[in-house]
Amino acid sequence: MDIEVTSGVLVTLQAEADRAAPEECCGLLLGRGEPGREGRIAQAVPAANVSDEPSLRFEIDPAALLSAHKAARAGGPQVLGYYHSHPVGHPVPSATDCEHSTGDLRIWAIIAGGRVAFWRDSGNGFRELTFRMVGEDHAEQS
Repeated sequence: MDIEVTSGVLVTLQAEADRAAPEECCGLLLGRGEPGREGRIAQAVPAANVSDEPSLRFEIDPAALLSAHKAARAGGPQVLGYYHSHPVGHPVPSATDCEHSTGDLRIWAIIAGGRVAFWRDSGNGFRELTFRMVGEDHAEQS
């Protein structure tokens, strides 16, 4: 097992993908852990997709990213990764996703076709992660 994901996160990811279709949804994955290590994703926080082509790609609103990182530095949940949907296709990194791989070891969740898959950004592409669904961690909910 690579990561734990709360059941509420999985529900939120699917709901956000359904809501945004036919455009891509996007947002942040928050919880406990360090990039590149096992962790627990306890929250999926939606963010505006500010891409100029939201039906083809995503760009997380920089204000949402900044806010989440500031909250983490103040003791809040850590930014473990990001999520987005593929309204058409499969829950695997696209060529565009791979072009944006930075090697920060953060997790990318991709929602497509009624499924959610998790990937680790390795810098030269992505490695698929296994995950275990766990109950809600109420101490981390905001």
